[in-house]
Parts: sequence; C-alpha cells; structure tokens
Amino acid sequence: MTDVSKDLVLEKLKSVRGPDMDGNIVDLGLVSDVFISDGKVYFSITVPAERAKELDPMRAAAERVVRDIPGVKAAMVALTADKRAGAGSAPVTRPAPQAAHAHGAPGQQPQRAKTGVPGVGAIIAVASGKGGVGKSTTSVNLALALKANGLRVGILDADIYGPSMPRLLGISGRPQQIENRIIKPMENYGIRVMSMGFLVDEDVAMIWRGPMIQSALMQMLREVAWGELDVLVVDMPPGTGDAQLTMAQQVPLAGAVIVSTPQDLALIDARKGLNMFNKVEVPVLGLIENMSYFIAPDTGNRYDIFGHGGARREAEKIGVPFLGEVPLTMEIRETSDAGTPVVVSDPEGVAAKTYREIAACVWSELKARQATGAHAAPSIVFD
Repeated sequence: MTDVSKDLVLEKLKSVRGPDMDGNIVDLGLVSDVFISDGKVYFSITVPAERAKELDPMRAAAERVVRDIPGVKAAMVALTADKRAGAGSAPVTRPAPQAAHAHGAPGQQPQRAKTGVPGVGAIIAVASGKGGVGKSTTSVNLALALKANGLRVGILDADIYGPSMPRLLGISGRPQQIENRIIKPMENYGIRVMSMGFLVDEDVAMIWRGPMIQSALMQMLREVAWGELDVLVVDMPPGTGDAQLTMAQQVPLAGAVIVSTPQDLALIDARKGLNMFNKVEVPVLGLIENMSYFIAPDTGNRYDIFGHGGARREAEKIGVPFLGEVPLTMEIRETSDAGTPVVVSDPEGVAAKTYREIAACVWSELKARQATGAHAAPSIVFD
C-alpha cells in the first residue's frame, strides 16, 4: 500500500484548476494545511463567500483527486471563505422582545395563535442556512441525545425533497394507517419518526409546489399518532424556502436550533436562518458549531482544520446561546450513513457525550423560556 503524505496529496491537487481556470489551487495558495490520519485526508479550500455555490464543483474535483490516491480510504474537503470576504457583511439586527408584539404592531392585526399538536409538549426546529453542514446528522443525534437524557422524543423529517431519516435511523417499510386517516409513526432506538421517505420511493422525483409542500407537512405533523412526547424535533430542509416558512408560520415552535460550521462562509448563510426565525418571532435556542475540530486518533492532538470558534463568536455577536461544538470525525458520518447514529452505537464516546451535553443545554434553554412565559406562540407580525 502506498504511504500517503502531504506532499503527495498536494502534488495531486495541482491538477485541480483554480477559480476561472487560472492556475491550480495549490500554487494559488487556496489549500489549507492538509491533515492525514489512518488513510483519511482532511483539508479546506479558500474561496470568496459570494462564489461558494459556483465553485463547489472545484471542491468536488479536489475530493475525487485525493480519493483516487492509492492508500487513501476517504477524503473530507470543505470550502471556507476568505476572512476579508465576510468582513463587510451587514450587521444582523437583533429583534425586539417578543412581548412588544404580543398584540401586534400599531395598525396591524395579529394572526390567530398557532394550534399545538395533542400530546406533544414542545416542538423544536433544527435548521441551517445552507446544505452540507451536517444538519440532519445533528438533528438525529440531538433527538437521540434528548432520549438518552430521559425525555420522550419524536422526530419529524420536514425535508420533502431530500428526506434522510429512514437512512439515518435504519428504518424501512411503510407506516401503518389506523382510524380516521391517522398514521402510526415508525420507531427505532426508542424515538418515533415520520418522514416523506416512508411514503415515497427513494428514486421518485418530488416535483411539488408550495401548497403541496404545505399540505404534506401539516399532514405529517397533525395526522400522525405521536402519542405523549416531551419534545418533537423537526429536521428542517436547508435554506429559507416554502417548507421552512410553513413550519415557522403555522406550527407553534417552542424554539429553533441553528447548525453551522466554523467557516465564515457557512456563518453567512446561518444568519439567513436566524433572520427568518426572528421575522416570525420564533425564539432561537442557540447555535451549534458542527465539524468544529478534529482529534487525531493516533496522537490525541487537536486540529482546527476548517477554522474554529466562528459559531461561538456569531452567537455572542447576535445575543443567542452557544450550545456546543461537535467534533469532525469519520465515525459520526459513517455511523449515521449505516443507520446506527453515534449516540446509540458508541454512547460513551466523545461525540455521544458532546451531543448529550448539547441536548441538556437545549432543554435547559427551553425550560427557562417556558418558566418566564417566553414559550407562548407569538403573533406573526411582518414589517
């Protein structure tokens, strides 16, 4: 087997053209320090934040080149933004206290209070401003961590176009329909689950418009026999589209958790999710920094491959709690892909303990809001 070295990886990466086909990503100085452990290669590529989506094929090409190196078992490559690109970002406006909107702004009529789900104590949305930050993996491990902390938990997969809970929780088959069109949720690891992935074959293309999405989400929420739950975790689709607005506007969310990565690039998009929940007056329970750091399995040394602390600084800046840092490990991704999330497959491991600590912070923040009356579903007021 070929020994994999940093020099070899960098040499192979010189075949990847830079932005606008100008030079290669190595000679242009876009590649971060390369870290290699147990045949797995980690690095990031610096790009301007505004060009991230456009340049993702460059990231994918770099990942393919490295994976093709003999001896490489896996590669994890992320795009990160130049610090200067995010320096001029507009500041996030902090919302006014909810109490000021309890009866609507002058000249505006408040909407009706949102109807709760019988038997469900609290509904928490897990969201991100963009894809690729590990939101669904975080959602499922957060739900399992809440269960491990002694709560009765369900999870609703609200991603109509890309449902992932059947795979993440290792569940197959169709849910059973009982009386009055009510569906019995699927279950595994002690949590109840509902997902469009149980109702539609995996290879079926979902070509739905806003009203259809809204109807499907409401059916999966309100026509499911959830039973008695302390908390229902909603895995939101990435971004701020129809599905997200439907959940935020029509469901009495007790709060939202935002998932980001340390990069400036991901944080710029995370602010969009924060602003959406602020707009509809759903309290943000806090931010989670995913892929926060890497612990080398052979030495125990810590490496901040994709940067570190960005989400904590963002939380402090906008005045919301910072919930914790989830390490970057192949174990989290591999166990999730296998349908055995790390919280249940390695409950005493570092990652599982981190998720349980985050779950405790989320629940503590939620109970504190309920104790002060901040959990009541607010009226939605638009400027």
